[in-house]
Amino acid sequence: MQEETSEKLKKLRSGFSTGACATATSLAAAKLLLSGESTSCATIELPRGELIEFTLEECGLIDSQCARSSTIKDAGDDPDVTHKALVFAEVSLTKEAGITFQAGEGVGVVTREGLSIAVGEPAINPVPRAMMTAHLKALAEEQNYAGGFIVSIGVRDGKKLAERTMNGRLGILGGLSILGTTGIVRPFSCAAYIASIHQSIEVAHANGLSHMAASTGSTSEQYIQKFLSLPDMALVEMGDFAGAVLKYLRKVPMKKLSLCGGFGKISKMAAGHTSLHSQHSSIDFAFLAKVAAEVGADAALCDKILHCNTSLEALKYCNNEKLPFANRISDLAKQTAVAAVKNQVEIDVYCIDKMGECVGTSESAR
Repeated sequence: MQEETSEKLKKLRSGFSTGACATATSLAAAKLLLSGESTSCATIELPRGELIEFTLEECGLIDSQCARSSTIKDAGDDPDVTHKALVFAEVSLTKEAGITFQAGEGVGVVTREGLSIAVGEPAINPVPRAMMTAHLKALAEEQNYAGGFIVSIGVRDGKKLAERTMNGRLGILGGLSILGTTGIVRPFSCAAYIASIHQSIEVAHANGLSHMAASTGSTSEQYIQKFLSLPDMALVEMGDFAGAVLKYLRKVPMKKLSLCGGFGKISKMAAGHTSLHSQHSSIDFAFLAKVAAEVGADAALCDKILHCNTSLEALKYCNNEKLPFANRISDLAKQTAVAAVKNQVEIDVYCIDKMGECVGTSESAR
């Protein structure tokens, strides 16, 4: 059972990306091949100039032309699926200059258009590729080596870990992606989540889809996928970041978007919010009472709603009176969404209860 978190605030610890780990291990393996020097650590320079030393789990020869090095990824306090995963590089020498990247065990291959890496290539993102290239070229010059390198990057148990990511939906098959733009993993990074949302939209667009569904969680996603019979590629789990989806659709065109979420989240959107996290918005019971009055609630019911503990409690009271409360909330949420996309995308809204049952929709979906 997971331990309870401390009530005391503490500074969160940053960690390092899989791309930084791949750079350190590929450098150590290549250095062993060219200089015969086996080491227990490797120092690399991150894109912003920081010098970071990585402790290696191994650094040894496979044969005279191939070496392997590995390190344990430390993601700091970020809830990263690859935290404490073994990242390794197997490096071979070639007569021809240049660097060829391969997907080792646990690293996926790109199978769909729309990502920053071409179809058929290992899922090693551009910045990690550039980091490894820069370090290996510098090493080659230092060792007066005119040949090239084949670099195979792997992650132990990466195929299994990838099941907890969006890789399959994005068309990255067989394992994880090697990621990183700065080499540093910031704890609980909203930027990383938003980047994955944008990537999902880009993949759907590049593969010719015109209708996507964005959900606030797994329960709402299961409902909307089944109800609309959408493929996995058309789905994006936006969590609390509705604004990230809506604003990005002004840049990447999509004909239709179906939004689906729990009643509470949708009620926040109805009140004008696109950031649905409790830090940025809260259930507005005065707003809910006002909407209830618009659909026929009497003064006693409105007062009851003002003193509710949850939005679902307010919904229950309105349903008992057979008021179209959830439908009106969905209509108002749609107005917020349409304004955010500047009326460039057709939008439907669906809200569900905790059991995954639809309790209301916008007029266009009814």
